[in-house]
Amino acid sequence: MIDTELFQRLSEHATKWNVAVDKSLETESSLIAFGRQNNQPVVLKIIKQPGDEWNCGTILEAFNGNGFVRAYEHAPGAVLMERLMPGGSLADLSLNGRDAEAFEILADVLARMFSVEVSNLHANLTQFPTVADWAKAFDRYVASSDRQIPKTLVQAGRDVFLELCASQQQPRLLHGDLHHYNVLFDSDRSWLAIDPKGVFGELEYEVGAVMRNPAESLPLFLSSSAIERRLEQLATRLSLNYERALRWTFAQAVLSAIWSVEDGDAVDATNTALRLTEVIRPMLGK
Repeated sequence: MIDTELFQRLSEHATKWNVAVDKSLETESSLIAFGRQNNQPVVLKIIKQPGDEWNCGTILEAFNGNGFVRAYEHAPGAVLMERLMPGGSLADLSLNGRDAEAFEILADVLARMFSVEVSNLHANLTQFPTVADWAKAFDRYVASSDRQIPKTLVQAGRDVFLELCASQQQPRLLHGDLHHYNVLFDSDRSWLAIDPKGVFGELEYEVGAVMRNPAESLPLFLSSSAIERRLEQLATRLSLNYERALRWTFAQAVLSAIWSVEDGDAVDATNTALRLTEVIRPMLGK
């Protein structure tokens, strides 16, 4: 069924920003149009509902192209961006036996993001949550009647998450959901991140989503040797605290499973995030 209100919003923003739309596609969360503005290829993204990506244009503007796709215009629920071409995702490398190369690229993308001065990422960005805000999901789950995730695991994840929150060094605006499918290739500007959620936290937090992707190839990350190799690459290149990055990866995997439950998904022992916690937990001595 066509959502007329959604297409009306697309039409209004296309007119306002002088975009000639060639084609569009609908995803679970957005309506994405490909077209041209003054003969320049662009992407116009209309977010369906207020949520994680509603103000993504504000984040893109704050990073000003450093490791991110550039935003030309933005408004609540809408953003006009440069079009990345050919636009293949970083998952293609990892899924084709080049995971170490993929992580070198991820490190480079993160380095470009982290090069932006912290002070530049705080002004007028108070609408974005902190990682401590996201930790509230642990308490929501404990208070619920759901028992798909073992109680002891939820408690362990919560304890690690809260301890890390309390001992952070220099929290800053992060992507919040950086993984292989949110890093695309552009022939002019190389690899760039897309679709930020926006959260304030320390740099070590940012690696959590990367460590459980690409989800369709579990051997890439469901072994202690793979986890160690991936984290060592990032920690060495970015001067991260390896132990904190490992602990964030564990706690975020538990949080990811909780979010899946909140989204209405069935979560059992085959859940990717839960399987990752099984590998990491002995590495933490938990």
